[in-house]
Amino acid sequence: MNTITRDQLKARLDAGEPTVLVEALPARYYEAEHLPGAINIPHGEISARAARELPDKDATIVLYCASTDCQNSRIATEFLRGAGYRNALEYVEGKADWKDAGYPMEGRSL
Repeated sequence: MNTITRDQLKARLDAGEPTVLVEALPARYYEAEHLPGAINIPHGEISARAARELPDKDATIVLYCASTDCQNSRIATEFLRGAGYRNALEYVEGKADWKDAGYPMEGRSL
C-alpha cells in the first residue's frame, strides 16, 4: 500500500513515530500554511533534492499536497518509490482534509 489516511497519519504523529512529512506544493503554498513539522520539496524538484534532503531510504516519508484533485504528491511519491524509498506514502486527501478535521497547521497565514 502506497497511501496513508488522515487517521493513520495523525496516530503516527501522536505516537511520536518517526515520520518525515513532505509538502509537494510550490513554496508559496507551503509558506502560507503546512502540516506541522513538514518540509517543502515541490514535486518538480524532488528528483534533484531527494538524495540530499531525504537521505534515509528506509524512513517513513509521507507526501501530501492540497487535496484529492492535486497530483503533486502522487508524482513525488511515485518518483521516491521508483528511486528505492521503501516507505514513501501518499496522503492523498492532503491539506484540505487535515484542515477539515480541525487539526493544526503552521505557516505565515495563520
